[in-house]
Amino acid sequence: MSDEEVVDPKATLEVSCKPKCVRQLKEYQACTKRVEGDESGHKHCTGQYFDYWHCIDKCVAAKLFDHLK
Repeated sequence: MSDEEVVDPKATLEVSCKPKCVRQLKEYQACTKRVEGDESGHKHCTGQYFDYWHCIDKCVAAKLFDHLK
C-alpha cells in the first residue's frame, strides 16, 4: 500500500460537470430570490435544488466509474 493520500474523484468531476447544469442553477437561484422574503416558511426551492444536483450527479455518473479501481 502506498503512502499517497487518496483523492475522491467525485468532487473533481462535480466541478467539471457544473457548467453543463447552468440552466438548473439559474432556476434555483431565481427561486431563492423569489422566496427570499417569505416569513411563513411555506415557500421553498427544494425541487429546484434537487434538479440541479440531479443534473450534476447524472453527468458525474457517466464518468465516475472510469476513475475507480
